[in-house]
Amino acid sequence: MKKTTLIKNAKIVNEDTVFSGDILIKDEFISKIAKEIQPSENDVVIDAKGKYLIPGMIDDQVHFREPGLTHKANIGTESKAAIAGGITSFIEMPNTVPQATTQELLEEKFEVASKTSYANYSFMFGGTNDNLEELLKTDPENVAGIKLFLGSSTGNMLVDNEEVLKKIFSSTKMLISVHCEDEATIRNNTAKFKAEYGDDIPLKYHPVIRSEEACYLSSSKAIALAKETGARLHVFHLSTAKETNLFRNDIPLEEKQITAEVCIHHLWFTDADYAEKGTHIKWNPAVKTLEDREGLWKALLDDRIDVIATDHAPHTLVEKSNVYTKAPSGGPLVQHAIVAIFEKIKEGKLSVEKAVEKMCHNPAKLFQVKKRGFIKEGFYADLVLVDTNSPWKVSKDNVLYKCGWSPFEGTTFSSKITHTFVNGTLMYNNGAFNETNKGKRLVFNR
Repeated sequence: MKKTTLIKNAKIVNEDTVFSGDILIKDEFISKIAKEIQPSENDVVIDAKGKYLIPGMIDDQVHFREPGLTHKANIGTESKAAIAGGITSFIEMPNTVPQATTQELLEEKFEVASKTSYANYSFMFGGTNDNLEELLKTDPENVAGIKLFLGSSTGNMLVDNEEVLKKIFSSTKMLISVHCEDEATIRNNTAKFKAEYGDDIPLKYHPVIRSEEACYLSSSKAIALAKETGARLHVFHLSTAKETNLFRNDIPLEEKQITAEVCIHHLWFTDADYAEKGTHIKWNPAVKTLEDREGLWKALLDDRIDVIATDHAPHTLVEKSNVYTKAPSGGPLVQHAIVAIFEKIKEGKLSVEKAVEKMCHNPAKLFQVKKRGFIKEGFYADLVLVDTNSPWKVSKDNVLYKCGWSPFEGTTFSSKITHTFVNGTLMYNNGAFNETNKGKRLVFNR
């Protein structure tokens, strides 16, 4: 007998509309969407009255630290935190130990995820200065894309050979995602502040060291190269208002060859928060000024920026408590991303329809993810119920990340994720997890 679940009376958000209705889930898929569906005797019925029903978020940039850095996190712990936060699919980065820079090492990560990931998953292949031949073997139907670090970050996978870069951009039709910060600018700035402060540089100088100039120089160069070679380029985690002017909003997303992402932390924090939060909000690229944050919001809303992601990148508190030069950049975010955006919806910063477009629809379109990211009949039932009138405070007691902390500790969110379905299975229900099922490998329409 087919397993069926009926979600009734939900405020369904899909493709720029919100409508009240019911959804029938049969096995892994959305079987029927209607104003009203009469339950059959075999249906498990969930009354979603007053709650939003949104597609599961597709997070296009996470670092789950497995293999090799599992004292910080692993695929199991972080995918569990993700589904508690309404993220049903993730794309993970290659800067693990060892780095995912051969097809064999990449497939080993997929193998681990098949056994331990509660969410759906894909991994990026890591480009380096000397693995072009291996990179070109990447299967576009089964792998999300190529990741290049054009500025060094955790794992130091810096690609700084311009000839190699041009070759990569010219040789692959796959989506190339880039971390853009100019290495020479950062090194010079670091040396200057180190001469004055030694290793204990005050955190407020982080956005001065990893500056607007460092970001713009690198992203403008990557975009120029993409235009020259015809490469499909996706620029990760924009952090400056200046960079947003490099992107277009006069054509539909499906026609764009160059796209952009912004992360939760750059939409939430500013450099004024370093005094209180310290290394807990030390990211690369850095959280910058209020003007930068406003510029990012403007570009998100006028569609120069296409996607909201997390760049979830946990480190232990011990690691984070080091002095500036030794404290790693990155922080955990998957559990709190959607509720943070719902806080901004409540403030009137954006509509729920726009939020769903940027967190669910657009990542699916941009990566050409098969049958996910939308609430449509025949699509996988990756669904999330959000109660917008259920305040809760983030504390160490309710943080699910393996690292045990969150930059949002002390924040009260108005909204709560109550239910998360992954491939038709209710995996998270008001704090309780169903650990019997695992997520699926994402497949791409390419």
